[in-house]
Amino acid sequence: MLINLTPSEATEDVEKYLAGQTKAWGYLPNYANAYVSRPEVARGWAVLNGSIRDGMDPRRYEIATIGAARALRSTYCTAAHAKFLRDDCGDERAVVAIATGDGLDEVDQAVMTFAGKVARDAASITAEDVEALRQVGLTDNEIGDVVFAAAARCFFATVADAFGAEPDHQLGDQFEPAVRDAFVVGRPIAEG
Repeated sequence: MLINLTPSEATEDVEKYLAGQTKAWGYLPNYANAYVSRPEVARGWAVLNGSIRDGMDPRRYEIATIGAARALRSTYCTAAHAKFLRDDCGDERAVVAIATGDGLDEVDQAVMTFAGKVARDAASITAEDVEALRQVGLTDNEIGDVVFAAAARCFFATVADAFGAEPDHQLGDQFEPAVRDAFVVGRPIAEG
């Protein structure tokens, strides 16, 4: 971490947050230290992100999140959500297609492209960008969900990268080397 935070005086909140992260991941992820001075920010993020994620198709959430994360050059979020796409959504094929840049269907490609543009330059979104998603079958509410997922990713990825959190080596260990290397879009993955 580039910034060394002093843990909050609410030590019980910090301990609870760190224990929850360890339980969820099976290890303490490097980004967790970004929140030790303000565990209430981590709780707020979890509520916001959970409401976005739980309100949309899980696979589409992961595709949109990866699109935004790549545009933000967040290796951490790109690799983590590729893992979730593979493990939680059971879609290894899409993970490989994203890594190789070949084989995504037109809906997934349109979602990734749009989410990337939302993350990179939301003010440049045009009626044509929205229409491209309608043309592949998304409703306006589904397009709104992609916007929410991409916008939320901007917060988390920016915090992790600005604090200097290295993507966990455990994430890198999840993939074949060529796939792993394709997900290194910003900070390198930590050494094991």
